[in-house]
Amino acid sequence: MASEEAIAMKNKGNEAFKNHDWPAAIEHYTKAIELYDKEPSFYSNRAQANIKLEAYGYAIADATHAIDIDPSFTKAYYRRAVANTAILKHHDAIVDWKVVVRKNPSDKVAKAQYDACQKLVKRDAFLKAIEVADAPSAAEGLDLDSMVVEDSYDGVHLKDEMTQEFIDDMIVRFKEGKKLHKKYVFQIILAVKKLVYDEPTMVETHVKSGNKLTVCGDTHGQFFDLLEIFRLNGYPSDTHGYLFNGDFVDRGSWSTEIALLLYAYKMLRPSNFFLNRGNHETDDMNRMYGFEGECKAKYNERIFKLFSESFSALPLATLVGDKYLTLHGGLFSDDNTSLDDIRKLNRHSQRQPGQEGLMMEMLWTDPQPNPGRGPSKRGVGLQFGPDITKRFCEKNNLEAVIRSHEVRMEGYEVEHDGRCITVFSAPKYCDSTENKGAYINIESDYKLQFHKFDAVPHPDIKPMAYANNGLMSMMGG
Repeated sequence: MASEEAIAMKNKGNEAFKNHDWPAAIEHYTKAIELYDKEPSFYSNRAQANIKLEAYGYAIADATHAIDIDPSFTKAYYRRAVANTAILKHHDAIVDWKVVVRKNPSDKVAKAQYDACQKLVKRDAFLKAIEVADAPSAAEGLDLDSMVVEDSYDGVHLKDEMTQEFIDDMIVRFKEGKKLHKKYVFQIILAVKKLVYDEPTMVETHVKSGNKLTVCGDTHGQFFDLLEIFRLNGYPSDTHGYLFNGDFVDRGSWSTEIALLLYAYKMLRPSNFFLNRGNHETDDMNRMYGFEGECKAKYNERIFKLFSESFSALPLATLVGDKYLTLHGGLFSDDNTSLDDIRKLNRHSQRQPGQEGLMMEMLWTDPQPNPGRGPSKRGVGLQFGPDITKRFCEKNNLEAVIRSHEVRMEGYEVEHDGRCITVFSAPKYCDSTENKGAYINIESDYKLQFHKFDAVPHPDIKPMAYANNGLMSMMGG
């Protein structure tokens, strides 16, 4: 039986969990397990904290451990199902939902999840069946010239060129819950799709004397927190560039607003405003985590399809001053991978990242404290240790790798002896994690200046409001 000390640790974990401090909760549950490793609830609770941190691979392992100890422990099946659903392994999830429904026939939530999961399996099979290698662009047959902007439209009008006046008006409109005219949405996406398509897979930029470049991590549809970055740090200008390192969309319920604002800035200052692709600028994530639903609710399906085409045209990395490789996920399964391999990667021949290969690794991998490589805590990609980062930086004459992709409670973290920097710019992530946001300023001396900021209030619309499959509601985002 678990000792009093182990139970006390579990209770401490529960307390931290209640306070939305997931890393501390995991630490306490881990200590409880070290003291007594035969109690299924210790693993199941840790699985739930791992789900909150999107460490779905770890959550699956913990839930499986709990089931091994007690095959009748329903909560563990529930958590494993949630984690598999989150990484789009619907076939695996369905098996566990079935068990939960059988054991608890009166559990309406589990029944709804089971039904939703079955629908997703059918939909995935359908999408696969109709997939065409060279499907025509959603822009085909789109005649912008004949699209009329009604006299009743109360916003600034967009001619051929993006203007600061249009952007200023757009920000006010979005704050007031208004939309852009569809014609302008089409115009912006098409212009930016062309701009980013023509950029190299790894954009290379330098910071001139007197200028500044700000690197931001995931913003995940948290529009009002994005505006807070601009308020604190300055809006983009001719001397102040920005680099957004992927995951602009999904989860937060203002993803179209963020995507359109970032695109408008890209259109206005193409050589001083940079966008890297993240793992959420992909179709399967957008279907699951809300962006597709949001596009359809606020605009229409064609706008989602055009966004999808523009996402797959985005560069995968930005090299800042020959010193910092900035990419969304992290490093590679092969030590021989170099900057030249990224330069040569033809991202246009492969629109979605798939399950393996360079593009998938650039969008999905994570650092780990131990040397070498390990299985991914997410269940997708892999993890790389400090020795991998050191070798990569030395071989490619880099000072550090800057990446995003993971919540950090302080908004950023410097690890791997200073050579791996994580920056995350969605504070109070999904309204459920008590984390700060951060951004990094880089001037012409190439010293990294870290800035933290807190979340600001937003209108009362929940995260994942447009993820209409209901599967994610139990995950708190």
